[in-house]
Amino acid sequence: MDTSRKPSWLRAKLPSGPGYAAVHRMVGDHTLHTVCQSAQCPNLGECWARGTATVMILGNICTRSCHFCAIQTGRPTELDLGEPARVAEAVAKMNLKHCVITSVARDELADGGAAVWAATVRAVRHRNPHTAIEVLVPDFKGNTAHVDLVLDARPDIFNHNVETVERLQKPVRVQARYDRSRSVLRHAKTRGFTTKTGIMLGLGEEQHEIETTLRDIAADRTDILTIGQYLQPTPQHWKVARWVPPEEFAHWKQFGLAAGLGVVESGAMVRSSYHADEQSHKYTGDAHLNTSNALAGA
Repeated sequence: MDTSRKPSWLRAKLPSGPGYAAVHRMVGDHTLHTVCQSAQCPNLGECWARGTATVMILGNICTRSCHFCAIQTGRPTELDLGEPARVAEAVAKMNLKHCVITSVARDELADGGAAVWAATVRAVRHRNPHTAIEVLVPDFKGNTAHVDLVLDARPDIFNHNVETVERLQKPVRVQARYDRSRSVLRHAKTRGFTTKTGIMLGLGEEQHEIETTLRDIAADRTDILTIGQYLQPTPQHWKVARWVPPEEFAHWKQFGLAAGLGVVESGAMVRSSYHADEQSHKYTGDAHLNTSNALAGA
């Protein structure tokens, strides 16, 4: 398949408008990183225009070297302990009902950054008691004690992405493992949390592998699944194997729901935090949600 040109259904909106400007200004004023920018999310224009973004804590340099991700890899140079308060203040100023927080992997830290994660969730909760908080975390190398530090801060949604089928984990995610990611999600579920994960299509997976992955995710009692098209961020990253048509995304949505998943968001432009407020409505309820006002989007 010729993947040199994107198909028509993958056209993204250009950044513009007062909503975009307001989010851009808020991110800059509070010295925050966003995964929207760092991971070159194709939905940045649309999401920022509707007043949404996904804050990325623990810096802008990741210790992992995933071949699908545009975030810079290296040894992080900062550990900003004032960041949790700034995130909480940004959420308050935007009067958000649902916020999504993610981070780079910080494998060089003894706890993988879990303490900063917990401090951020607690700061947002203290400053914004009516805001639903969704966390999109790394795997913390499967250390459940570190995962528990985050869970003890009581986020509303616990999200960790499996990213791809089992066969492609090592070549695509490099330092991550399929079974380890599943174990992190299962652990959060055993503690009673609403869990969420995401996968990409177009990396070279086969149909039977997608079916197995969706069944595995459902067997882990995961509540929410996102499925989107992989996009190659630079020529040095993993090449796109194929463009997945809209009708196939529709098929996988129905397959996932039939397998027992509670919510499946499936489409070419879907990302793990794209319209996260709407995806999570079933689990967080009306008291926390306003679909036009959420810090989420990448």
